[in-house]
Amino acid sequence: MRLSSLLTIFLTFAAAAVIALVAANFSVSLIEDSSEISVRDALDEKGMTWAEVEANGLQVALSGTAPTEAVRFSALTTAGSVVDAARVIDDMGVAAQEALAAPKFSMEILRNDSGLSVIGLIPTSTDRENVVTRFNSLAGSTGVTDLLETADYPAPEGWENAIEFALDAMSSLPRAKVSVDAQRVAITAITDSAIEKARLEKNLQKMSPDQIELTLDIAAPRPVITPFTTRFQITDEGASFDACSADTDAAAARIVAAAKAAGADDPRCTVGLGVPTPRWADAVTASISALTKLGSGASFTIADADITLLAAAGTNRSEFDTVVGELENALPSVFALQAKLPATQDPDAGPPEFSATLSPEGQVQLRGRVNDPALRELATSFAKARFGSDSVYTATRVVDDLPLDWPTRVLAGLEALGQLSNGAVTVTPEALDLTGNTGNPDASTEIASLLAGKLGEGAAFDVNVTYQKKLDPVLGLPTPDECEAEIGTIVQAGKINFEPGSATIDASALGTMDEIAAVIKRCGDLRLEIQGYTDSQGREEMNLALSQSRAESVLNELRARRVSTRSFQAKGYGEDSPVASNDTEAGREANRRIEFRLIRPETVATPDETTLENTAQTGDTATDTPTEESATE
Repeated sequence: MRLSSLLTIFLTFAAAAVIALVAANFSVSLIEDSSEISVRDALDEKGMTWAEVEANGLQVALSGTAPTEAVRFSALTTAGSVVDAARVIDDMGVAAQEALAAPKFSMEILRNDSGLSVIGLIPTSTDRENVVTRFNSLAGSTGVTDLLETADYPAPEGWENAIEFALDAMSSLPRAKVSVDAQRVAITAITDSAIEKARLEKNLQKMSPDQIELTLDIAAPRPVITPFTTRFQITDEGASFDACSADTDAAAARIVAAAKAAGADDPRCTVGLGVPTPRWADAVTASISALTKLGSGASFTIADADITLLAAAGTNRSEFDTVVGELENALPSVFALQAKLPATQDPDAGPPEFSATLSPEGQVQLRGRVNDPALRELATSFAKARFGSDSVYTATRVVDDLPLDWPTRVLAGLEALGQLSNGAVTVTPEALDLTGNTGNPDASTEIASLLAGKLGEGAAFDVNVTYQKKLDPVLGLPTPDECEAEIGTIVQAGKINFEPGSATIDASALGTMDEIAAVIKRCGDLRLEIQGYTDSQGREEMNLALSQSRAESVLNELRARRVSTRSFQAKGYGEDSPVASNDTEAGREANRRIEFRLIRPETVATPDETTLENTAQTGDTATDTPTEESATE
């Protein structure tokens, strides 16, 4: 009985233990399934379907490959919001990331009267200290605002060339903004005149490396025209402007169209400041229309708001009155019209006159009449001050019957003549006639404005000035090809010889070097290669070294003559490209030579062909001391 009771108790406890174990296992499975499902649903809801979830007891393991580290961390956070974060096990990986792309390097430079500032991102390989030092040398006492940042990435191709060009360009840009990146340099600047604008654009384009895209936006202020003048005339040869001014491009277009309709050939009009009224174009076009009705010999001059209309002597009085009346009614109210119909004169009665001539060599002769010794002395002194004391010859005489305004007319004529390269001025009581040549395309307008202001209302004058490109200080320079040909002619006439087996230029060739230096200075900036050649005697390596040394000697001789050789290269070609047979002494003498060739863009330089005008390479390649090699010459 007692044994049976004990067995019953034991079996009861055993059954309870089994039931508890089964219940515990069921509870664990329930918790695992619940946690795994909840976490998986939360991850799927946020689009993290790549994540695998596996529950093991109270722990929840996350596996799979996250696209980024940020996404992996987001998955952990999401799981931790469903179950206790301490229960989450991170078995996830992260996909390999591509290397970060290099940033875009660029630099902005701004320079004005207040100083210089620079901002941008540059590679660490760029010598920042050198860049800032060069900027400081340009800014002077105003200083440099340095806002440059650096990044440790390789410099893109062309970056260093672009930076070097920008630094060189800033020396000639006192007021400018320069934007620099690896393939492009954009320059926005303002200059003091149209001539300075043309010169600056030309120099920058020559300096620019070929692989850099250069964008220029250079402005020149409109000139101030005082007085605001337009003068138009009709002669037997046709119609033309002596001066033409307009306040806007649209006004200039209207005036030019009216002049062409009147028979003018390719007229031009200067747009400037100082117009007395916005209706300037109305007055000019109405005056041109009136002039066409009067015909040959008629002219008009508008100086600010005063208009002087001059008809040819012998014009029908009734017709003249009709044209003048129509013009008066057509003019804006601000303008005052003075019309003149000269009386017919006896052609044999020549009026008193004063004349001055300016030769192309700069010699000036003063002839004709003045009304007192003081005017003769004043005119002579004025001419000497303008043209040089040794360039003036005076042959004037004093007479008593000249107009009271004669001194003003004489001095105004001399001042106008001073704006020409060569020409003549004739002053009479009724008119002032100026003819000549100039290299200034705006000279006619400037001279007409000057005379209108000096001579006063109603004065008659005629300006017949011819613009010649060869006299233009900017456009008159010879082309690089012309310079190369001129240098070649000099070298052919006076060969550059050297001492035997040496790179020392023979004394007989120094005159030739002087002539070459003079041509290069006149030609301005050139990209020039100085090529040295030898004959075939001696070892090839020695001949190559000797030709290089001789080319460098020529380069140094040009430097000694104050020739800018920054864009020159010296290169020896040894015995390559002979121009004659090396079997004779005469042929060998011809092969021992120096040639000057232009470096042309996108052309592979060979000794046989012309090779230079605009290349990306700038700077000297010559060493300071030529290496002397002995070779049979």
